[in-house]
Amino acid sequence: MARKYDVIIVGAGPAGIFAALELSSAGLDVLLLDKGRETNARICPVQKGSKHCAYCSPCHLVSGFGGAGAFSDGKLTLSTEVGGHLKELIGMEQAKTMVDYVDSIYLKFGTPHEVYGIGEKVTEIERRATLAGLKLTPVKLRHLGTENCRQTLKTMQKYLSPRVDIKLMTAVKTIIVEDNAVKAIETDDGEQLVCRYLILAPGREGSEWLASEAKRLKLSVTSNPIDVGVRVEVPLAITEELTSVLYEAKLEFYSPSFNDRVRTFCMCPGGEVIMESTGGPNPVVTINGIGYTEQKTKNNNFAILVSTTFTKPFHEPIAYGKYLARLANILSGGVLIQRLGDLMDGRRSTQNRIKHCLTEPSLKAATPGDLSFALPYRYLKGIVEMLQAMDKLTPGVASPHTLLYGIEVKFYSSQLKLTPCLETEISSMFAAGDGAGISRGLVQASASGTVVAREILKRLGKN
Repeated sequence: MARKYDVIIVGAGPAGIFAALELSSAGLDVLLLDKGRETNARICPVQKGSKHCAYCSPCHLVSGFGGAGAFSDGKLTLSTEVGGHLKELIGMEQAKTMVDYVDSIYLKFGTPHEVYGIGEKVTEIERRATLAGLKLTPVKLRHLGTENCRQTLKTMQKYLSPRVDIKLMTAVKTIIVEDNAVKAIETDDGEQLVCRYLILAPGREGSEWLASEAKRLKLSVTSNPIDVGVRVEVPLAITEELTSVLYEAKLEFYSPSFNDRVRTFCMCPGGEVIMESTGGPNPVVTINGIGYTEQKTKNNNFAILVSTTFTKPFHEPIAYGKYLARLANILSGGVLIQRLGDLMDGRRSTQNRIKHCLTEPSLKAATPGDLSFALPYRYLKGIVEMLQAMDKLTPGVASPHTLLYGIEVKFYSSQLKLTPCLETEISSMFAAGDGAGISRGLVQASASGTVVAREILKRLGKN
């Protein structure tokens, strides 16, 4: 006989965890499951010295308890303006309330109290950014660091373990629906788990699966803009004025050549560039960044992403992003690295040029090459124009010795049609987090999980 639960949560990233935290004291039968492993068992071979991505299935960096956030820089962006679309879905006032509430829960579980992005220096940096043709969005931000982020997640798991069922290394294959209401899920090994309510929070790694299930169930899906770009690495001294005040500079720019929106993302002062594989049975290797509070490098790395909106009949943004990433994989066997000076001179980087570069690469496994063979001209043009604008704000960013890694793609481009309580077109089935196209960061992902859990508690008369 199939096991029955009041609530099943698919995905143990921040959205799933915060949904479970909210539900954990209501006396309900709750199952939180994820296809990845325990936090301590999530070990990347590249970070242990391997020269090549092992294509772990699933990737330890993006799957498992904590989701991709477990190996992130651990930035809590306390804002409704960046990090997702929550305010459009639930309203500005409720979104602000949720952000504050999520912040209080992270503090309860050990997040540092220090806040970046406040004070008079922020106003001066914003003024200088405007003069450089950039828009700075000042945000309050707490920084956990990768090691503290994982410790916080372990504390959350310890709290949840006696209160909800946690089932890891379990992938969901199918959502079972009857009479337009959710009934159960079926795992990869054929087990059926029945539920009254289902929360889909599969993260970016599960976005392709979710899009596929949405298509099968004939749900309405909107394609978000595709975010494609590179990870930039520069000496920490170049951006230290920005990062000491803001920690992460949220900069936005519109390319003069194509009027595309270009932005910085996930700035990691003193951090490292890492590989991660994503995309299910046919994975691709992409780039990301991490940063510790104690073990710091001499570099800062951050993404520059170009957002492009396509028109019909295009409707497969995830497939397009994977295609571009796979080009870089084919050219390099994993990840490409190129000096900005070589890109501007129209030549590939070599081991010798990288060896003599003033910026020492933190990702030793990257292969010197030419990004112009993997990224369309339109993207490269926008990235270069953004770097040149940033150079006016913080001189040295557009140095010939700046390193570019490729490529970075954010797989959260499909958004389900949702009600203000984040319910899908199927009754009692909700969606939350990055994989559903709602959020783009830890805080709004966590907040979306909380919104869904509170709605379920309300319907069950438990709030």
